Amino acid sequence: MPRGTKTQKHVGVLVETEDTWGRNIVEAVCRFGQTARWTILIAPRDSQGKLRLPRIWNGHGVIAALRNRPTVTHLKKLQVPVVDVSSTMKKESWFARVNTDDRMRAQLAVEHLSSRGITNFACYAPSIGRYSDTRVHEFQACVESLGHQCSIYTTERGASAGWLTNYTNAREWLMRLDKPVGVFAGDPYPARQLIEVCAMNSIRVPDEVAILSGDNDDLLCSVATPQITSIELASHRIGETAAKLLERLMNGAKIPQQTKMILPLGIRQRQSTDMLAIDDPDLVKALSYIRQHAKDGISVRDVAQACYLSRRTLEQRFRVELDRSPGEEIRRTRLEVVRRLLLDTDKSIAAIAYETGFASGASLTQAFQQYFGTSPGRFRQLT
Repeated sequence: MPRGTKTQKHVGVLVETEDTWGRNIVEAVCRFGQTARWTILIAPRDSQGKLRLPRIWNGHGVIAALRNRPTVTHLKKLQVPVVDVSSTMKKESWFARVNTDDRMRAQLAVEHLSSRGITNFACYAPSIGRYSDTRVHEFQACVESLGHQCSIYTTERGASAGWLTNYTNAREWLMRLDKPVGVFAGDPYPARQLIEVCAMNSIRVPDEVAILSGDNDDLLCSVATPQITSIELASHRIGETAAKLLERLMNGAKIPQQTKMILPLGIRQRQSTDMLAIDDPDLVKALSYIRQHAKDGISVRDVAQACYLSRRTLEQRFRVELDRSPGEEIRRTRLEVVRRLLLDTDKSIAAIAYETGFASGASLTQAFQQYFGTSPGRFRQLT
């Protein structure tokens, strides 16, 4: 072999590509693989519909979403480095893991629902979704840390109850919930199912039941009626990080025993949470004013004047109803506009700063870094 050349590595990928999350991960892995001179095999499905590597495959490493015991057993027998991008199965010492930070996902979900004035919370997590119990537990813990209760609907994984049974049970659960309620659905599949149950029983979404999905799928969330608000994950970054980690493992690095956590990108706002569960008309007016004018560089004084309230009164009402200050709400809403522009446009940081009322690109970058934990430029690279 000529000096300086690299041995071409053969990498297997066992990640479902039926949803946005999986496609983004596979895309990022393949992009890295091109620069690293990998030969990548996207695993086919076996006769039972499970992703499996062919017996004749003789590779060097695997990136997989480990969701069931047969897949874990299948890959362990290969005795090659494996990086898991799911959290469904219990972490074992022989594989590495890169995954979304479920605690931060829960915090984003609760913060978003709370910003709508919601104080009743529930979690809809039947076994039809692709998510771990950790996602549900973190949401429940976050809700309870704020002094609220969280009703949870779940079914046993592998249970074979028919559509009618699932529908009946979900309907009865919904009917028992105090309204208005904010429901965190594990991922887009149960979120869509819940919207269908609500529609069949004349339960208004979002006015009575505001629904937020724990993961975003562009197709499933946008074709629902109403469209589903979701947590947007940094799935490209998960794929990139997993690929870089696998490269190190294939070069002899030790398997890290701690999961590499990737922060979610934020909320993809759609119609299923577009409501305000607040009885105070002045506060509703204040929140509406902030939504409309946050990018104009408004101050708390501007909001108070628009609502014909003293600043002190406005501050007190925000604390009582929303447990935060109007200044915090302005900052949150304004930076959400910035985040959306970074995701949806190619505008420069300076142009976005001008459009959202920041004095300069530098001041926007500082505020964004403090709130999201990363710079606007890096955030854009990861999406």
